[in-house]
Amino acid sequence: MERKRIDEVKALKVKRQPSGAAVIKEEKTRQLEKALFEEWAATGYAAMNMENIARRAGVGKAALYRRWGAKFEMVSDVLPRVGIKLSRAKDTGSLHGDLTLMLRYLRALLRHRLVQNILPDIHAEMLRNPPLAAIVRTELQTGRRAQAELLFQRAVTRAELPADIDVDIACDLVGALVYWRLIVTHQRADNHWLEQLTKLIIQGLGGQKTTPSQNPA
Repeated sequence: MERKRIDEVKALKVKRQPSGAAVIKEEKTRQLEKALFEEWAATGYAAMNMENIARRAGVGKAALYRRWGAKFEMVSDVLPRVGIKLSRAKDTGSLHGDLTLMLRYLRALLRHRLVQNILPDIHAEMLRNPPLAAIVRTELQTGRRAQAELLFQRAVTRAELPADIDVDIACDLVGALVYWRLIVTHQRADNHWLEQLTKLIIQGLGGQKTTPSQNPA
């Protein structure tokens, strides 16, 4: 009988996984990222802390610190990655289609309740927090802007825009007016308004006259 118990214990030891670093689960990482933005929207960057992020995500502090050692480290990783992912430059085959799609994505992003709370706080915090400002300006804004540049470069290649357009100004046009309308003045930006904005940008850049048939599906 004793021999049988010894054999069972040995068998359990063979099946047991070797100890070592804990496995980083993707699902838990997504929970923590979501909690970061929820906590940020609720408290602002300055008051936000790692313990409350972990609590909001429903995970232990160890799981959070296993991924990021501090609040700034977490923000500098998550904010650019998520922000760039949400801004897309899909090729629809036409400038009108590409621009309309990008403006719709931007509108959806700026309508999000968390984004509407976080963006004003980011801009205020950037004035007193140079490291955060550097992350936003060099990683988030640069990455998002690169996608808008790609959109206009495709249009030049298709001969839909003149080769000498000012791409820097063109990129400003894509985001500035939607941001002003939704975040600053809190007005509606329905499909008709976006369509008029699309035509205005294209015509202002010297592009070809657009037609409804060029709209993305």
